[in-house]
Amino acid sequence: MTQTELCTMTAVEMAAAIRAKRLSPVEVIDAMYARIAQVNPRLNAYCTLTEEAARQAARQAEAAVMRGDALGALHGVPVSIKDLLITQGVRTMRGSKIYEQFVPTEDAPSVVKLKAAGAIVLGKTTTPEFGWKGTTDSLVTGISRNPWNLNRTCGGSSGGAGAAVAAGLGPLAVGTDGGGSIRIPASFNGIFGLKPSFGRVAAYPPSAVAMLSHTGPMTRTVRDAALMLGAMAGPDERDLGSLPADHSDYLAACEGGVKGLRVAWSANLGYAPVDPEVARITDDAARVFADLGCHLEAADPGFPNPEAFFDVLWISGLGTYLRDYLPQWQSQMDAGLVNLVKQVDQFTATDLAGALMQRANHWDVTRRFFERYDLLLTPTLAVAAFEAGAVAPSEIAGHKISWAGWTPFTFPFNLTGQPAATVPCGFTAEGLPVGLQIVGRRFADALVLRASAAFEEARPWAAKRPAL
Repeated sequence: MTQTELCTMTAVEMAAAIRAKRLSPVEVIDAMYARIAQVNPRLNAYCTLTEEAARQAARQAEAAVMRGDALGALHGVPVSIKDLLITQGVRTMRGSKIYEQFVPTEDAPSVVKLKAAGAIVLGKTTTPEFGWKGTTDSLVTGISRNPWNLNRTCGGSSGGAGAAVAAGLGPLAVGTDGGGSIRIPASFNGIFGLKPSFGRVAAYPPSAVAMLSHTGPMTRTVRDAALMLGAMAGPDERDLGSLPADHSDYLAACEGGVKGLRVAWSANLGYAPVDPEVARITDDAARVFADLGCHLEAADPGFPNPEAFFDVLWISGLGTYLRDYLPQWQSQMDAGLVNLVKQVDQFTATDLAGALMQRANHWDVTRRFFERYDLLLTPTLAVAAFEAGAVAPSEIAGHKISWAGWTPFTFPFNLTGQPAATVPCGFTAEGLPVGLQIVGRRFADALVLRASAAFEEARPWAAKRPAL
């Protein structure tokens, strides 16, 4: 099998071939590192490789297959880990000079569970400093780029993960999402990304914005994400917010279609400017659900733009966490992050309490909306990928926007903790991917995966890959 064939194989296919002794984990890892060596210098998707450990794990995985040992669901399948997540014995820089030499002594819960399922860690993927923004560049790792156009951003904050999966540098990637950080790069890079229900995948240590942050899979196909979520999901005593195991078979949940579901399509949530080309592509994609037998209606959830109180929660968390670093490290930190951290002093306890109360009201409106609908569809983002190194576009469709104005569809559902996925649904005239967001009721991860799989079957995307 050629390197290209191995590096474009799905995780589901790879796991089955390894289990059946048709494919060697050593062969897989050799192909992955060969492609990483060829492609990563142009993308900057990986910041740390664990090649020696991965090759040793591959040899052990092959021996286990040959002995006939019991094998995990991801036995021998390579995975990358976002560099915000701690990894035992492997540096975790968090995109920051502050942590450039930090080597944790334990694994994050998702890493523990993936290893237990037999996955082999390829390395750590790039992130902006402490994951503070929706693009990926930092003073410690430089700019990460989009494989569809190297002059464009790969998004963030799980940007390296998104670029790696799209470019065939590993079929599985772990991302985190506090305001869109799985869905943004998945959309910009033309892959599938799932923000699971809050607590579905345990997290430790807690994020600075722990009430907003989710850990989830980023993959080329929906079923790869389902297989990966099955391995990652479940409680961990280190995470007070982690959900009990529900023993769902997420891979099996991808079957069955969506006929009869009540689906709402919101083109702008009632308030967001959207690039006309993105609007046209996503509107066309939403209509596929009617073709699949859903009761599709145009409907907005009815909540006002939550950005102002989201900002209070975001800045309060990151600012409190990082403010004590400023005296020593300010000159070596992202200037935008420094500015954000300094804003924390403008907030009072009353501001924070008010934001929490507004969040509760936001959920109440959303909850009532989902009493009428099984799913909500929106564009994933208001724009396609913009210039690499930029923090945000200055305007959309002639409207000046705030720093989060290009991500109006993602962060509202971090506030509610609902499962939300992005599926590739088309390309702009410039050849840049566009994503459609699929939001489910709280805890309805299996339904979001089933709807995503139905859309993928109707509009398959995995065969189209960046040329590089």
